[in-house]
Amino acid sequence: MFGSDRVLALDIGASKLVLAEFKVLKPQGLELSNYIILPLGVDIDNTPDPSAYIVAGIRDALRESGIRPGPVALSISGQMVFPRYVKLPPVTPDKIAQIVRYEAQQNVPFPIDEVVWDYQLVAQEQGELSVLLVAVKEDLVKNLTDCVEAAGLDPVVVDVSPLALYNTVRYNYPELSGCTMILDMGARSTNVVFVEGNRIFSRSIPVAGVAVTKDMMKEFELAYDEAEQLKVAHAFVGFGGVYEGHEVGVADRTSKIVRNVMTRLHAEIVRTINFYRSQQGGGQPSMVLLSGGCSIIPHVNTFLKEKLKMDVDYLNPFRNVAVSPDISADKISETVHVLGEVVGLGLRRSLSCPVEINLLPPVLVARRVFRRRLPFLGLAALGVTLIMVVFWMFLHRMRSMAEERLSMVESRVQALSTPNNALNGLAAQKGVVYGKVTSLTDLIEKRTRWLTMISDLHIRLIDGMWLRLVQPVYEEGKPGGRLVIEGMSFSDKVSHQAINDFAAGLKGMGYFTDDVEIKKIKPASGTDYVNEFTINVSMRDNKPAAPLPAKPADVPPGKPAESIKGS
Repeated sequence: MFGSDRVLALDIGASKLVLAEFKVLKPQGLELSNYIILPLGVDIDNTPDPSAYIVAGIRDALRESGIRPGPVALSISGQMVFPRYVKLPPVTPDKIAQIVRYEAQQNVPFPIDEVVWDYQLVAQEQGELSVLLVAVKEDLVKNLTDCVEAAGLDPVVVDVSPLALYNTVRYNYPELSGCTMILDMGARSTNVVFVEGNRIFSRSIPVAGVAVTKDMMKEFELAYDEAEQLKVAHAFVGFGGVYEGHEVGVADRTSKIVRNVMTRLHAEIVRTINFYRSQQGGGQPSMVLLSGGCSIIPHVNTFLKEKLKMDVDYLNPFRNVAVSPDISADKISETVHVLGEVVGLGLRRSLSCPVEINLLPPVLVARRVFRRRLPFLGLAALGVTLIMVVFWMFLHRMRSMAEERLSMVESRVQALSTPNNALNGLAAQKGVVYGKVTSLTDLIEKRTRWLTMISDLHIRLIDGMWLRLVQPVYEEGKPGGRLVIEGMSFSDKVSHQAINDFAAGLKGMGYFTDDVEIKKIKPASGTDYVNEFTINVSMRDNKPAAPLPAKPADVPPGKPAESIKGS
């Protein structure tokens, strides 16, 4: 809750405040190390908003006591809250919160969004769950926590005074059996708290010290401060007869006023006991523990013991709580009656208490949740920062490695530039040589073209056929030219159709186009067994580099071959 062994507790009453500092003992325990009690100096009836008095009082308490500011658990008056005791049917734990919220909406006399509420499971009897439901107007508790924050303290728990007293009694009086009643007699109200095993019931009665002061103001016609001083000086519970003393009249009148107020208080206490027994199923109290500023009015304990017919004692919150040696026993004995609430608040830190109600406003709860998450957010931010640093280091290392590699590559390139230049020169020379080779190759191809063509024509000749003239003819403006082929054949071996087939076969040789024409097929002059023919065929655009010499054609035995004419 607080994160250290130092605990601050603040009880803000109607007329005073108590600020205490505790030390958590190991392994378990609590020690009062410092405290201060200061009056607020506020006129309860004529000061609608005591915020300024509260802030000033807390600051004065911090300054005069030397207590350092820090997280604090504070209690609010039982008159500010709406306690309700609700019976629930036996349900699974996950359904309790939902049912309690519904009961809160039904029992709290304000819209649920306008209050701060909390609950505590206090008992389970005869298959039913008993729930203590406590609610307070949000603006009231927010105004109080704002005052605490303005004074420099950090509220982390907002408890209720009767419940803080309940925890104090349960811790310091573990041997109690039966039903015990706590009467916390403050300035504005008297809180009645029943302690019976795990059962708890509390009620706030609007009869306390201020009622005595108001009656004295009317009786003696005094201002509030004067009546308060008179009460402190002369108030006691009268038992009849004449008061012997210096101011007999004042004392007698004062004692009657106090007795009348105590009589009204007694009637309300009896009514509360009857309600507790009839409506809550509680038992008859066998003991009363007194607490609060008005409980030390002389003879209050004797009056209540006589009227209630039960043992009456003063609550000692330090039976099991240690007190620092630095605090005098006289100081403790004079103020022990108003320290029960702060002890109960301190116990909220040192151990698990029977009742742990926290009416901290939602805005402060959200702020505390955010503060608890701050370390994790800080770790997350640190993690992101470390990731960015590591990533930057990685990039820096990669850049360094890349620069080193680039430097090595540049050095290597520089070292290879000389042979590269030499290779470039050789490549240029190679290009020149390749150009010459290509020219020579083209020349050779052109010069051997006619030999290849004549060889192909010779291969295609039919038996009984020979050529006597192969002559290219070139015309200006016409690419490729044409080839004139003159030949002869034996008429008994080679038919006209065979000559036509030979002419048609020239198209597939690759040298000629499809333009093939047979000019003539006729018998040779002076013979009747030899035919002569002439074929014109267009050549592709592959003009030879130079005219080729004529090639002798195949001729029959005994016949001379005529030459192939070049262009």
